[in-house]
Amino acid sequence: MGKSVAYKILENHLISGNLVPGEEIEISIDQTLTQDATGTMAYLQFEAMGIDRVATELSVSYVDHNTVQVGFENSDDHRYLQTVADRYGIVFSPPGNGICHQLHLERFGVPGKTLIGSDSHTPTGGGLCMFAMGAGGIDVAVAMGGGGFFITAPRVVEIRLEGKLRNGVSPKDIILEVLRHFGTKGNVGTVFEYTGSGLAHLDVPDRATITNMGAECGVTTSLFPSDEKTKKFLEAQGRGDVWSEIVADKDASYDTTITIDLSTLEPLASAPHSPGNIVPIAELEGMKVDQVLIGSCTNSSYRDLSMVGEILRGRKVKSGVSFGVAPGSRQVLQMITAEGYLSDIIGAGGRLLENACGFCIGNHMSPGTNAISLRTSNRNFEGRSGTLSAQVYLVSPEVAAIAAITGVFSNPLTAVDEHGNSYLPQKPTSMPESFLLDDSMFIQPSAHSDVKILRGPNIGNPPESAPLVASMSGVATIKVEDNITTDHIMPAGARLKYRSNIPKYAEFVFESVDSEFFARSSTHRDNNLANIIVAGESYGQGSSREHAALCPRYLGVQAVVAKSIERIHMANLFNFGIIPLIFKNPEDYANIQQGDTLEVPALREQIAAGAMEVTLMNKTSGVSIMVNTDFTQRQRDLLLAGGLLLYTKQQG
Repeated sequence: MGKSVAYKILENHLISGNLVPGEEIEISIDQTLTQDATGTMAYLQFEAMGIDRVATELSVSYVDHNTVQVGFENSDDHRYLQTVADRYGIVFSPPGNGICHQLHLERFGVPGKTLIGSDSHTPTGGGLCMFAMGAGGIDVAVAMGGGGFFITAPRVVEIRLEGKLRNGVSPKDIILEVLRHFGTKGNVGTVFEYTGSGLAHLDVPDRATITNMGAECGVTTSLFPSDEKTKKFLEAQGRGDVWSEIVADKDASYDTTITIDLSTLEPLASAPHSPGNIVPIAELEGMKVDQVLIGSCTNSSYRDLSMVGEILRGRKVKSGVSFGVAPGSRQVLQMITAEGYLSDIIGAGGRLLENACGFCIGNHMSPGTNAISLRTSNRNFEGRSGTLSAQVYLVSPEVAAIAAITGVFSNPLTAVDEHGNSYLPQKPTSMPESFLLDDSMFIQPSAHSDVKILRGPNIGNPPESAPLVASMSGVATIKVEDNITTDHIMPAGARLKYRSNIPKYAEFVFESVDSEFFARSSTHRDNNLANIIVAGESYGQGSSREHAALCPRYLGVQAVVAKSIERIHMANLFNFGIIPLIFKNPEDYANIQQGDTLEVPALREQIAAGAMEVTLMNKTSGVSIMVNTDFTQRQRDLLLAGGLLLYTKQQG
């Protein structure tokens, strides 16, 4: 039986466990990355472990999320990140250099390597044939110290791409079609592996767009093979020496296969308020647009922005449309400047935004009240843009650029200007033979370890946790519905500058869902009552931000009872000693109301004994509810210890 690309890489990195789908395995990690929104806590946790230097082949600290420096907090955090990187042997990428995933793809990614990052879109590296995964910051800290990373051995879904995209249909439309097929939930423990003749027409930046948004399906990662297209990209980046061919065996076995005929795809959009809410652009034609933003780690490559420049050349943005473009890296910005595409964008009336995540995380460029915003980013959760009433659509660069000119949704396949000409260039732009190379902004770490680490007053130590209680007695402090994202739990945007100050950041837990949660949970905690979160399907989807577990834990949350929990958030719950309890019967969700008193007697004893299910007593209604505790021994050990940091210290 032949092997998939996924299992070839996993086999080369296996530390423990069996490569059997569904079983927990431990793998070695070659590279790590962090970004500033999650990196400060990751490095504080790394410091707390008492390790002298990083043990990975490469670790990089990027500053790309909170680059709007209003107040001292962000500047202090960036200074901390640079000095801690210098001290521990980490490459530092300062503000202005670009977005972590675009930069890592360009300058550091290596086919066949493993990569974890404290950002859920780390699977972007799968476009370069890396087994790249998002993770909580503390998991990244452990990997930097030389520890393994634990995942469920995945089922592998083959997505065969046949044919060739028509001009006006984008790689973004491929992943939107995948989202239409698979949805945003139910894909935990899965890897998407792309094969087929259509790969011959997709360069690495195209592939990276697809693997980037695979994260919205909830998969572990997505992978393309390392082939001649991969080699060409690396050679164009001056890194051809790191290339090796990695392809699936001809008789490779997959759990299931779907085929997408690229020649039949049409331009698509993710409609509000989910990346999985897919509609054809043809059904939206004529709808007025208020804002168009192009960029993010999904669509900010040279290919994307040169296409935008071609469309805008000699044209003007429609009056009343707010239009901005954020290049993904300094390399992209320098190249579109040198080749005149930036002049096309600025000349049309576009605003040049910083090489950063900015608008994608609601850090600036928030739309107006009830505005229609078209974005080339990867998430359109309600309120993520910074405006709760805004209607955000996710589209390709082609759709976005044409909408900026026309002021309405327009189908690139049929839209024409006042002269009857298509807005599209006759020949689609493609990857250049060589990229502009300038690594001068990457700061290499010192060879010595006597660097002074600088901390501002907003930076605190990771809060202390506690071992698992003997019995849990508490309150259903909040009950939420399906598809609660980490943005709902732990808002970004204006609140993100408090990420290094857990007591302050915790004030905003569930802010957009229930503004009274902080007060209620604080009162319960101070009265020695456990806070318990009750949730529906796909709880914790979206970002990898471990603060969505860390801040609730600080507020005394001891358990989440849900119909299902997404992979990265589930891992973060274990990492901070919060018990993830899954309803054995999903209908029991209706048997708990907010404010009910809940108990699990002898909880610690049952977890230690390996119980696969426990009884949750609703003392208010008198109902007994069975919940699954089908945990691995490692996960039980984490809960018993009170989380990964305490467990790691115990292990020495």
